[in-house]
Amino acid sequence: MTPTIWRLLAGRTFAAFATALIPTTLTLAVVATGSAGDLGLVLAAEMVPMLLLLPVAGVAADRFPARRVVLAADLVRAAAQLGIGALLLSGPVRIPELAALAAVTGAAVAFGNPSARTLVAAVATGPGRLRINSRLMVAQGLASVAGPGAAGALTLAVGGGWSSLLTGALFICSALTLGGLRTPAAAPAGAGRPGFAAELRAGWAETRRHPWFLANVMAHGVWHLGAGLLLTLGPLIAVESLGGEASWVIVAQAGTVGMLVGAWAAGRLTVRRPLVWVSVAAAVYALALAAFGLRLPVAVAGTAYFLGMGGVGLLSPLWETEIQRRVPAGALGRVGSFDALISFAARPLGLAVAAPLAAVTGTAAPLLIAAVLVAGANLSVLLLRDVRARPAGPEHAEQAEGKGAPAPLR
Repeated sequence: MTPTIWRLLAGRTFAAFATALIPTTLTLAVVATGSAGDLGLVLAAEMVPMLLLLPVAGVAADRFPARRVVLAADLVRAAAQLGIGALLLSGPVRIPELAALAAVTGAAVAFGNPSARTLVAAVATGPGRLRINSRLMVAQGLASVAGPGAAGALTLAVGGGWSSLLTGALFICSALTLGGLRTPAAAPAGAGRPGFAAELRAGWAETRRHPWFLANVMAHGVWHLGAGLLLTLGPLIAVESLGGEASWVIVAQAGTVGMLVGAWAAGRLTVRRPLVWVSVAAAVYALALAAFGLRLPVAVAGTAYFLGMGGVGLLSPLWETEIQRRVPAGALGRVGSFDALISFAARPLGLAVAAPLAAVTGTAAPLLIAAVLVAGANLSVLLLRDVRARPAGPEHAEQAEGKGAPAPLR
């Protein structure tokens, strides 16, 4: 790998590890107050700005150089986390201030997400793009696994304030690493460009121009909803019927291994129809939902979750690579923001409705229905010709359409 790719990999890993520290740190800090309502308020304060600002952030990702937007977003997240660290170290938890800083973090995440995707697409080019996306997925997967444990250990050992300070430091490392990457220049914002509303409408028009994208995004939203149900009801079923808390730990670890194996394999397989693999891989998650819904033995449930998360690890690099290949670079931020919006919204919805649904129907019905919906939604995408078609080549969409040479680096 070139030094630029190493720098991209390191920066994205810093950011992923920092992001993985946040939920555990906030949760442990707030539950010390003994109020579930306070925890809900802080988590909502982070989520709501993120969802509201994603379309705006998509325009910013296409309007300004991606590295600059990522740099600003990482620095804002660093400042917010350092503020949370100072707040937690200064005395008892003050929920209003904590919620305000969480909201700042959520807003910065919204701007960082589509710009990071645009940055990766600009740096990782050519036939090796899939392997680079695969390595990024493996690195981010490892960070997401290590983050909660590190946050918990730090919080219990020396306090949540130090965990937040570490998070802020990691975001600074990400900003310094990614902010200096040379990327194709964005068209300058000014009189020659349409206004914000016009660019937002153009982004939605570009999104609708890709039926394969919309169909997959909606299907992935169903998957995220099902994942939210499983992450809530799975531990309950494991404790009640599969042998106790240790059984859920075994299943969760099997899923982690599966995700990493799938992500590693994605960069090494010969994939002639990537979107077919994406649809089938997402549908495999139905096995895990069905295994828990039927309360199958822990060995079967663990194997099913391994396969389901293996599919997730496999599809993520393939999906990213296809978006980067098929969507014109000038619209990638706006189009990608719709993908992130559905993903960020559907998972919390699944987490929120799982317990109320289970209280009415029991734990089996929601999971079995979700299994049918996940399999059906993702396999139905195969009906689209664009999904089944073989890619014409590794070039980016705008180059394949003859829209000129790549923009100069800046």
